[in-house]
Amino acid sequence: MPEKILCVDDELNIVLAMQRQLRKQFHVESALGAEQALATMERDGPFSVIVSDLQMPGMNGLELLGRVRQLSPDTIRIMLTGQADLTTAIAAVNKNSIFRFLTKPCSAEELTGTLEAAIDQYHLVTAERLLLENTLRASVKVLTEVLSLVHPAAFSRASRIHRYVRHMAGELKLRNAWQFEVAALLSQIGCITMDPGTLDRVYTGEELSEEEKKMFAAHPAAGRDLLLHIPRLEAVAHIIAGQSREHQQTLSPAELQNAVLMGTHLMRAAIDFDRLITRDVSKEEALAQMRQRESDYDPVCLQALETFMPHEATMELRVLKSAELRRAMVVDQDVRAKNGLLLLAKGQEVTPSVLGRLKAFGSKTGIVEPIRVLVTKVETTQSLTV
Repeated sequence: MPEKILCVDDELNIVLAMQRQLRKQFHVESALGAEQALATMERDGPFSVIVSDLQMPGMNGLELLGRVRQLSPDTIRIMLTGQADLTTAIAAVNKNSIFRFLTKPCSAEELTGTLEAAIDQYHLVTAERLLLENTLRASVKVLTEVLSLVHPAAFSRASRIHRYVRHMAGELKLRNAWQFEVAALLSQIGCITMDPGTLDRVYTGEELSEEEKKMFAAHPAAGRDLLLHIPRLEAVAHIIAGQSREHQQTLSPAELQNAVLMGTHLMRAAIDFDRLITRDVSKEEALAQMRQRESDYDPVCLQALETFMPHEATMELRVLKSAELRRAMVVDQDVRAKNGLLLLAKGQEVTPSVLGRLKAFGSKTGIVEPIRVLVTKVETTQSLTV
């Protein structure tokens, strides 16, 4: 399917002429004015390229392309106007990263050539972004898998925190939610520096020595330091550090600061919510206790958590041998080797690396069985009808 192009002008005859001129080579849609353009983008986007007139009633072309840059950063922006003012052209290019500035009348050859170059630029931008995102996704997966093998209890906690954060970000319709989700998944990565026994005592609420308390309190900063120099994870690193209430943000760029502050609110609410839930406090009582300390949380986070549905509501309990475990099942108890080593923590999802570890321990050391697991109701129904 050809890349989609949106042509914007406040004169109907101009947008119709552009559609006739371009429709044989491109997939073209049109909009009369900026407001209709934004509505079209929301309804039919994303668009590879947008071509906008400058002088339009209400929101002009510069303002429109500025909004487009915020809403759809990958979209290539072109200005087409009959007013070839040098100052306007410079402002368009510098302020809103306009790809080309064309003047009316614009020949069919020039417009077509510009659109072909714009689509090539779109492919370049999106390919680079996808490569970086896939690299980040793979890096995060490796880090979380390492955590699951080294510290199952920490990984289990991070998985639960991720579920809460993902739910809140979805309910609040937050942009760039991937940053918050990655920060949640890696929120406990600093714990790889800690002794497993200490972590077990932390998560079960046992009394810690002063030295152990200091070690655990340092894990958010340790996590930040591990991730800070990975490209595009700077905000994630600072969100992880921000889960500590003693941590103070010292960032200056406004956009990064806003992302970090929002992520910090999400993280702190999720961590405290998890701490209460894992101590057999109901969701309603946990939220009630948190509301008694309103100054500690952003109220919108607590409101979003009201609609969170625990695993137990969508899954059913089964008791299985370790060899019967499958991907996406969630263990409902700590799983230990016969020598007492913690292999999986309660609430941890079964992954391929987990299955490999269980197989290795099952053949050598042995595993305490059977194991309680949570399975999706659909999977349970299918297994019973086979």
